[in-house]
Amino acid sequence: MGRHTGPIAGSPPFQPPLIMIVPSRRRAFRQPAWGVGLGVINIVLVALLSLPLVYLILRATSDTADGWDYITQPNKLRVLWNSISLGGAVALTTTLIAVPLAWLVVRTDLRGRRWWTILLTVPLVIPSYVGAFALIGAFGPKGMVQGWLEDFGVERLPSIYGFFGAWLSISLFSFPYVFLSVRAGLRGLDPQLEEASKMLGRGTWATFFKITLPQLLPSIQAGGLLVILYTLSDFGAVAFMRFNALTRDIYIQNSQSFRNNRVAMLGLELVILAALLLLISRRLEGNAKAYQRQSTRKNTTRLRLGKWQIAAQLFCGVIVLLALVAPIGVTVYWLINGLERGETFNEMLGPLQRSMRLAGITAGIAGLVALPLVIMQVRYPSKLSRWLGFGAYVGNALPGVVVAIALVFFATRYAFDLYQTLPLLIFAYLVRFLPEMLGPLQASMLQVNPHLEESALTLGRNRLRVLATITVPLVRSGWVAGVALVFLTVMKELPATRILAPIGYDTLATQIWSATQELFYARAAAPSLVLVIVSALSLIYILEPEDD
Repeated sequence: MGRHTGPIAGSPPFQPPLIMIVPSRRRAFRQPAWGVGLGVINIVLVALLSLPLVYLILRATSDTADGWDYITQPNKLRVLWNSISLGGAVALTTTLIAVPLAWLVVRTDLRGRRWWTILLTVPLVIPSYVGAFALIGAFGPKGMVQGWLEDFGVERLPSIYGFFGAWLSISLFSFPYVFLSVRAGLRGLDPQLEEASKMLGRGTWATFFKITLPQLLPSIQAGGLLVILYTLSDFGAVAFMRFNALTRDIYIQNSQSFRNNRVAMLGLELVILAALLLLISRRLEGNAKAYQRQSTRKNTTRLRLGKWQIAAQLFCGVIVLLALVAPIGVTVYWLINGLERGETFNEMLGPLQRSMRLAGITAGIAGLVALPLVIMQVRYPSKLSRWLGFGAYVGNALPGVVVAIALVFFATRYAFDLYQTLPLLIFAYLVRFLPEMLGPLQASMLQVNPHLEESALTLGRNRLRVLATITVPLVRSGWVAGVALVFLTVMKELPATRILAPIGYDTLATQIWSATQELFYARAAAPSLVLVIVSALSLIYILEPEDD
C-alpha cells in the first residue's frame, strides 16, 4: 500500500493547534475547583475577622431597653457630642493647614519643595499619644516651660488637658492625611482650566476659589474622612489629655462596669457613627466628582511667589516646627534630663523586644492571610468576592478599644483559656490592621499580567507552584509595603495591647502610657523616640517616590 499524505476522505482536516487545546481544557477544569477552594478559605477567614463586630452587636442587643436608656443619659450624650465636636474641629483645622501647604508645594515655585514635602509628611508617623506626651511634657504640670518660668514667679500654666489639648495634639499629627490627599489631587488636575481662568481676567485668588478648590473637593473630602475616622478611633491622645471622648469612656466603663451590654452599646454607638460618616462620604463623593477633571499634562507652569516667598517659607516652617521639631525636641529634652538624673533605660529593652516580636508575627501572618483574599478579589471577581473583600475591610473601621472589648466579651464567655493570651492579642491586631496589608498587595496584583500565570500553567506547572514562582515574586513590592505598614501600626497600637496583653507583658506603647500616667516624663522619652525613629524609617517602604 502506498503512503497516503493527504487527508482521508470524510475525516476532518488536520488541526495543529490540537496540542494547545488539552492544556487549556485542563486549566479550565482546574479553575473552578481552585476558585471554590479559595472561596471556602476566604469565607472562613472573613467569618473569623468579623467575629468581634458580630459578637459586639449580639452583646449590645442582649438588653436593648437597658442599653438605650444608658446611652441616652445626659452625660453619655455629652460624651457622644465630645467625640463629634472633636472630629469636626480636627477635620476643619487640618483642612485649613493642609490645603495651602499642598498648593504651595505643587502649584508654586516654593524653594525646597521636595524637602518641605518630606518634612510635612513625617508627622504622620508620630503616634498621637507620643505627641500628646510631648505637649504635656512641655506645657503640663511639672513641664519644661513651667520649670523655666518659675524663676519669674509663674507657678502654674493654664491647663493643657481637655478639649484644647486633644484637638491640638490630634490636629498636629493627622494633617498629613489631608496634605497627601490634596497634593495628589492637585497633581492630577488639569492646569488648562486655571490658565483659561487667568486669561479671562481672573486673579490668582479668584481662580483658586472658583476653579481649583471645587475640583479638589473629592481629595479634601477623602483626607477629611480619614482624619475624622482617625479622631473618632483615637484613644491615646484623648486618654493622655483626659478628654472624655467615646473611646476613653468605653475604656473606663469596661474597667469599672459589670454591665457588659452597656459597654457594648457604647462601642456599637461608635461603630454606627463611623458607618454614617462612610455613607455620607459616599453620597458627597458622587456630587463632588462632577467638578473634577483629570490632567493630561505633566508640566505645569508654577506660580511665582515673588515677595511672598518669605511668608510661604515661614508658614511651612511654623507647621514643621510645631508638628515635628517641637515634639522631638521635647522628647530629647526629657531623655537628657533622665540621663542626668541616673535613668538607665534598661527596662526599655524588654518592651522593645516584645513590641518587635508581636509586630513581626502579626505582619507575617497578615502577609499569608491576605494572599488568598487578594487572589480571589483580582483573579475571581464576583459578588461573593466583593462581599468578602468588604468583610475583610470592616475591621479597619473598628477602633482598637472596641475590637479589644468585643474579644474580651467573647473570650470570657466561650474561650476563657484565650483570655489575656498572645494569640488573642495577635488576632485583634489582624482584625484591625489586615486591610493595611490588603491595599498595597491588591494594587501590586492588579499590575501582574494574568497571561504570565496562564503560560506557566500551559507548561504543566500546578497552581501552587505558579503562585510560589510567578505570582508572589511579581507582587513582592506591594507585599513588602503591606508587611511594613502592618508591622509599624502594631508597634504603635495602644488600647488593644492594654486590654488584651497578658499581665506584665509590657510593650513600648504600654510603657509610654504607664510612665506618663505617673508623670515620669524622662522614663517615657526613650521608648517614644524609638517609636518615632522606627516609624520614620517606614516611609522608605511605604511611600513611593514621585517626580516633580
